[in-house]
Amino acid sequence: MQDIEKLEQDLLAQIGEVSDLDALESLRISALGKKGSVSLMMRGLGQMDPAERQTVAPKLNKLKNTVGEAIERAKAALHAAALDAKLAEERIDITLPVRHETTGRIHPISQVMDEITEIFAGMGFDVAEGPDIENDFNNFTALNIPPEHPARQMHDTFYLPEKEDGSRQLLRTHTSTVQIRTMQSKKPPHRIVVPGRTFRSDSDQTHTPMFHQIEGLVIDKTSHMGHLKGVLAEFCKAFFELDEVTMRFRPSYFPFTEPSAEMDIRCTFAGDHVKVGEGDDWLEILGCGMVNPRVLEHCGLDPTEYQGFAWGMGIDRIAMLKYGIPDLRAFFDSDLRWLKHYGFVPLDVPTLGGGLSR
Repeated sequence: MQDIEKLEQDLLAQIGEVSDLDALESLRISALGKKGSVSLMMRGLGQMDPAERQTVAPKLNKLKNTVGEAIERAKAALHAAALDAKLAEERIDITLPVRHETTGRIHPISQVMDEITEIFAGMGFDVAEGPDIENDFNNFTALNIPPEHPARQMHDTFYLPEKEDGSRQLLRTHTSTVQIRTMQSKKPPHRIVVPGRTFRSDSDQTHTPMFHQIEGLVIDKTSHMGHLKGVLAEFCKAFFELDEVTMRFRPSYFPFTEPSAEMDIRCTFAGDHVKVGEGDDWLEILGCGMVNPRVLEHCGLDPTEYQGFAWGMGIDRIAMLKYGIPDLRAFFDSDLRWLKHYGFVPLDVPTLGGGLSR
C-alpha cells in the first residue's frame, strides 16, 4: 500500500514538472503503457490471495485514474500554452491606422456603359434589361441558332444542372435574350438598347468568362439597312468625340440577322494604343444586320409586316479602345492604383451637352 501511495506522489510530481508534449507522452508510456510501472503493479493482482486483492485492487484503479486524469490536464495545459505562444508570435496589430480613400472612382466599364446609353437615349432609345440566367429557347432557339451550333456546346456555354423535367438553364451568352423578351412581351415598334453582363467559357488577355455587352434593336414597318448605318455612324462620332469617323461594313454571318455585317472603323495602331479617326488601318468594333425573319416568327411577329435591325458590341473592349487600356484582365483585379489611373470622378456624369468624358 505504501508503494502505491509513493508511486502516485512520484508520478504526479513528474507530471507537474513536464514542460513539453513529447516528454509528457514518454511519461504516460512509462506509467500506463504495457510495461509501465502502474501496469506492472496491476498485473501483480493475479498473484495475490482474494482478501489482499480485494483491498489492493481499488487502490490501483484509483492510482491509474488519478495519473491518467493528471496527464490529460497537463496535456490540455501544454496545448493551450503552445497555442498562446503561436498566437503571440503571429499576432496582427489591428490598431494600425486604416487606409482612407478620400475620393472614389467610377470604373471604366460603368463609365462607358453610361456613355453609350446616353448617346442612344439621345436618339430616342429605351434601356431594357433582363436576367443573367436564361432558358435555351431565348438564348439559342429564338435567335435561329441551330441545335448543332458550336455555341451550344459545354466548352462555350455555362450550363446549370438539369431540372427534373430534363430542361436546363444557362448563363446567357449574349444580351440578345432581352431582345427576344421585349418582342414577346410588347407590341412593335421597338427601339431599345440592352446593356448587361454575359458569360462564355473563355479566358485570355482579351477575353474573360464574364464580360459586358450592349445591343440595340429597332423593329417597325419601315426600317432598313440605311437607317442602321446612320445610327451607328452617329454613335461612333459621339462616342469617340470626333467630327467624322470613317467606317466600312463587311458582309458577315450571324444566325439572328440577314443580311449581316461587321463594322470596322479607320484607325492607326501605335503599340498597345489605337488612335481612332485617322490612319490606314481598320478595326472591327461590332456586328450588325437586319433581324432575321425567323427570329420575328419565334417572337410571334409577322415578318411580312415587320422588319428591323440590330447590333451588338463588347463594352469592355470598346472601353479598352477609347481609353487605351492594354489588358482586359485588369478590369477585374480590384487594384486601387489602376482604378485611380483609369477611373472617373463620380459626379462627372457623361452627357451629350457637357461632354461624355473629360
